[in-house]
Amino acid sequence: AANSAVCFVLGITSIDPGRNDLLFERFVSEERREPPDIDVDFEHERREIVMQWVFDTYGRDHAALCSTVVRYRTKGAIRDVGKALGLPEDLIRTLSGQVWGWSEEGVAERHVAELNFNLSDRRLRLALDLARQLMGAPRHLSQHPGGFVLTHDRLDDLVPIEPAAMIDRQVIEWDKDDIDALRFMKVDVLALGMLTCMKRGLDLLAEHKGVNLDLATIPAEDPRTYAMIRKADTLGTFQIESRAQMSMLPRLKPRTYYDLVVQVAIVRPGPIQGDMVHPYLRRREGLEPVHYPKPELEKVLGKTLGVPLFQEQAMRVAIECAGFTPGEADLLRKSMATFKHTGGVSSFRTKLIEGMVAN
Repeated sequence: AANSAVCFVLGITSIDPGRNDLLFERFVSEERREPPDIDVDFEHERREIVMQWVFDTYGRDHAALCSTVVRYRTKGAIRDVGKALGLPEDLIRTLSGQVWGWSEEGVAERHVAELNFNLSDRRLRLALDLARQLMGAPRHLSQHPGGFVLTHDRLDDLVPIEPAAMIDRQVIEWDKDDIDALRFMKVDVLALGMLTCMKRGLDLLAEHKGVNLDLATIPAEDPRTYAMIRKADTLGTFQIESRAQMSMLPRLKPRTYYDLVVQVAIVRPGPIQGDMVHPYLRRREGLEPVHYPKPELEKVLGKTLGVPLFQEQAMRVAIECAGFTPGEADLLRKSMATFKHTGGVSSFRTKLIEGMVAN
């Protein structure tokens, strides 16, 4: 929504897309063939109030939460199969304890052997085999944390509905991918704990200091605040409180709001794996000259010293250097964001290379 001037004028967002040179096609484009996506974020303490407001405003005949399909991963598969086969509880706990996080790889036989379990035991081997076969299979439906489906016609004429486990909620039995495929309207109503902390902080500031601020009027360039940030004194500060962010802050030394924008963007897998972090830091320190492959890219990459850090920059590079339309550039951006799941970015390879050679 930050890329829409209409949303800015209506007060939905507080970011001027013209002033910040944001591409409208990131918000909506003809090629994408889907409606724009606007997330609604609010304090987590108001979660139930907001959800019931949606039901009361649009009616329970026209509003419901969508579901999520919980699928088997290794730990859950081992637990359920072990219980079904009557394996001892301590054996099930030990086997599932060999799995790190949300693994879908199963328990390796060498790990079982290291635990001194007998792999010739028929029930144990059957449990491991069945657990591997269950990987990715649906286990149960769960409630989406905030994805509301809103319809003009009655919901029960369009989709299957069931009462949610929590009182005064109803859930349709389809997940977000089904909703997208059928072109239903979904609005993400998301509760954030950090917004609760920020509201409490602003309330305390008004109560004890007589200073009335909101998110749109907080001074963006306060020197004392940036002095704390450069020392990585940011515990509890949204976006820059992780260990990775805190380790980068003394190196990047943010002094302006835009520096913080770069800081948040640069500590991500894309820039790190693409070897963009060190060139940017060297250029920022004046240890390396700023270089642009062609003069037209200076207006695209100038603010980040010739290093592409943002998705909008990737879109503009495709437009300037490869002759992409803005809509095609947005499809490229979307494929870059989901390439691990879909591998779709490779479909743009030929057009991108040929366009750059031609230009």
